[in-house]
Amino acid sequence: MKFLITGATGFVGGYLIKELLNDNHTVKILTRNPKKYEDSKQANVQYFKWNPEQEIAPKSAFVNSDGSKDVDVVINLMGENISNRRWSTAQKKKIYNSRILGTNNLVEAINTHLSSPIDLFISTSAVGIYEANTPEILNEDGILGKGFLTNVCQEWESSAMSIKNAKRTLITRVGVVFGNNGGALQKLLPIFKLGGGGPIGNGKQTMSWIHVKDLVNIYMKALSDERYSGIVNAVSPKPVSNSEFTKAFGSAVGRPAFFPVPPFMLRLIFGEMASIILDSQIVHPKALNDLGHQFLFADVQTAMDEICKNVNLIGLPKAVENA
Repeated sequence: MKFLITGATGFVGGYLIKELLNDNHTVKILTRNPKKYEDSKQANVQYFKWNPEQEIAPKSAFVNSDGSKDVDVVINLMGENISNRRWSTAQKKKIYNSRILGTNNLVEAINTHLSSPIDLFISTSAVGIYEANTPEILNEDGILGKGFLTNVCQEWESSAMSIKNAKRTLITRVGVVFGNNGGALQKLLPIFKLGGGGPIGNGKQTMSWIHVKDLVNIYMKALSDERYSGIVNAVSPKPVSNSEFTKAFGSAVGRPAFFPVPPFMLRLIFGEMASIILDSQIVHPKALNDLGHQFLFADVQTAMDEICKNVNLIGLPKAVENA
C-alpha cells in the first residue's frame, strides 16, 4: 500500500514508519524541510515539502504525473508538542495552528487533488477533549471538558471529519504516550535515574496512557480491519494513578521514587501547561475493547520494564549510569 504521513519525523511517526517499511509499504512524508532528510536514502520513502499552516498539501504527493491516484492511506500525526514550553499566547497559537490549520489544509488537499477516495484517513486527537478531574469513567461518549485543550481537540476533530474523499475515517484520542527515545519519559528519565523521581502531590490523580508500540499497532490493525473507524480512545485499558506510575517507572530503572513534587511548584514552573500533569482523567478504550483489540502492553509495569530494558541507551552517560 502507499501511505502519505504528516508528523512522520516525530516520536510516534518514527515507530510507525519502521513498521510500514517492515511490511514493504511505500511511504511519502510531508515535511517543512525535506532537504534535512535527503541523506537518509531509505528505500520506499519520499519526502515532499509543505508548510501546513500556509498552503494545502502539494498535488505531487497525491497523484502521479498522469494524474492517477498515488496514495491509499493518509495518516495525520502533525501537531506542535504541547509540553515543549509554557503556554504563552504565542505558544497557544502555535499549538492551535499546527493542528487545526494544518489538518484543514491536508483535508482540502485530499478533497481537491484526488478524483477517487483514499481507502483510509487516520487523524489524531487527544484525551484532553474530555472533562478533567471527574470520578466518571470516560468512554468515547464521555463528558467533554472546557478550556484550551478541549477546544483545540474539538476543532481538530471537526477539521478531520470534514473529509469527503475517504472511504473510511479513524480518529484516535490519544493518552500520554510512553516509549524510549522520546515521548513523556524522555524528560523524566534523568531525574529518576538520579533517584529524584516521585509522585506529584498526593499521587492520586489518574493517568490515561498508552505504549507507543500499542498506538502504532492500532494504526496497523486499522489497515486491514474495516471495523476500526470513527472515534476510538487510544489508551491502555488499565489507567493508573500517578503514584502507581512513578513506582513502576522507578522500579524499571532500578531507583526509588519517593520524592513528592508539590503541585504549586509545577504551576510556578509551567503555568497553565501544568494541567497536563496535574489533571486526572479515567479514560477507557471501550470502542477498541468492543472490537476485541488486544493490547501488547496493557499493564504499566510491563510497559515500563520493556521501555527501560536498555535504559543506558536512552538515559544518562555511562559515568552516571554506573554511579
